[in-house]
Amino acid sequence: MRWGNMRSSGNLEDREASGPAFGGGLKLGGIGFIAVVAISWFLGLNPMDVLDSLQGGSSSSPPTQSAPPPAAGPGTRDETKDFIARILGDTEDTWSALFKRMGGEYRPPRLVLFRGAVDSACGLASSAVGPFYCAQDSRVYLDRSFFEDLSRRFGAPGDFARAYVIAHEVGHHVQNQLGVMDKIAGQRGRAGETRSNALSVRLELQADCFAGVWGHFAKERNLLEPGDVESGLAAAAAIGDDRLQQQSRGRVSPESFTHGSSAQRVRWFRAGLDSGDVAQCNTFESARP
Repeated sequence: MRWGNMRSSGNLEDREASGPAFGGGLKLGGIGFIAVVAISWFLGLNPMDVLDSLQGGSSSSPPTQSAPPPAAGPGTRDETKDFIARILGDTEDTWSALFKRMGGEYRPPRLVLFRGAVDSACGLASSAVGPFYCAQDSRVYLDRSFFEDLSRRFGAPGDFARAYVIAHEVGHHVQNQLGVMDKIAGQRGRAGETRSNALSVRLELQADCFAGVWGHFAKERNLLEPGDVESGLAAAAAIGDDRLQQQSRGRVSPESFTHGSSAQRVRWFRAGLDSGDVAQCNTFESARP
């Protein structure tokens, strides 16, 4: 991927040095517990899984803690940080042009780099929740250790796989600006668990499609190289609910999906990649997303 040719964004906020790192049995008070439950619900996660991660995991699995990023000396280039800033900058350029075509103005998000845990307007979050977007403060949150997980744990290495992760979270920001997130949040608030999960899946699949729309225009500008598309599709498949549930629980429960199956995520990411058309990303009108 020719990401060095992309414009670097100035909307990167680095909290890696100051962010708390969990491990060794964190104790949560009442307010902290409520915050964890709230952020888990917002992100469609199981609060007990998040609490278990925050407190160091179960007795059968030793606690883990994300390693700090390598220290960069004076004048040393932080390549991963540069990569993130340039992917973010390219999404800004792409969505600014697309919003202009639609008669609107794109207001880019800020992307917060953190390590271990972070406090957002949506509440406290551990790295265990993965990258996420908070509509309340219009920020994308990313612990870069997730890139290592993506490559080693999920088997999806490559620059475009990492870029897909960023573009997906930016896709949620696009949804926020289009009013989709507020609309779906209202519907989920009135729905039962099964219906709420189904709406969450459609929201996530649309963000996948929006990530594909960005990838379409990156490809048009010759910024992708052979194998990049396959790398991105592999990443989408790797973090499907069915694959993650099979790995963690040994069984699959479709009614509890919140992000979509591997096949669904690949399908909608490719829909955006192939078309470059926002109108092709209406997962809410599809009978079988």
